[in-house]
Amino acid sequence: MRADKASISGVVLALGGIFAGLLLEGGSLRQIVQPTAAMIVFGGTLGAVMIQFPLGIVLDAFRCLGSVFVHSESDPRDTIRLLVQFAQKARREGIVSLDAELPQITDPFLRRSLMLAVDGTEPQELRKMMELELDNRAEHEEHVPQVFESAGGFAPTIGIIGAVLGLIQVMQHLDKIDEVGKGIAVAFVATIYGVGSANLLYLPAAGKMKIRIRDEQIQREMTLEGVASILEGVNPHVLETKLLGFLVEAHESKLTPEREVEESVR
Repeated sequence: MRADKASISGVVLALGGIFAGLLLEGGSLRQIVQPTAAMIVFGGTLGAVMIQFPLGIVLDAFRCLGSVFVHSESDPRDTIRLLVQFAQKARREGIVSLDAELPQITDPFLRRSLMLAVDGTEPQELRKMMELELDNRAEHEEHVPQVFESAGGFAPTIGIIGAVLGLIQVMQHLDKIDEVGKGIAVAFVATIYGVGSANLLYLPAAGKMKIRIRDEQIQREMTLEGVASILEGVNPHVLETKLLGFLVEAHESKLTPEREVEESVR
């Protein structure tokens, strides 16, 4: 796992710019630190999201929030290398020989796919079974960023509700004219929380999650294609070229170590 420098730098830059602007205008951080406004906006937003989505999806969304700032260091090229090695072994010793490799495989999707291949499942049937899993998983995963997209829509409106509630309290004390201006300023802090959280947290987080989820989906699709191709007896070099097609940077280089191994086998 490693930190996502873009996300962390973005948060620092956004908040730093806003707070710096506030201070340059003669304001202070105490002016925008209002626990009541925060309770209204964040509590109301969470409640609205929980009404729209099942609790399990909401919890999954918050668990995935960490992926916006920290992500796995797994390289899809490592998966390609592993699949090419499996293809070479299957070509020499048969597909059943890969049964000994199953305990060392940490990727659950790869392990399940390879287990079906070793058990003698036909390539076409293997594709159908694992594609069904991919489709069901993709349908669930697409709801995760939608939680934060919805929160980004609710938060500004709830911020306005908080501002109106604050103004109601101000209007009830118009006899204390010295406090009216201060009370109005406090009331609008809820709007800042609503608009700020939507545009600095919820919507950007949803966008980054979509990217992370799609990357994982592509790797699983690549894994399935690799296992099915091994079962079909595809040449390891052809398999390497096919799997590299799943990568954006595939045209830049090839996995030469595996190619050298293949040549030595020949």
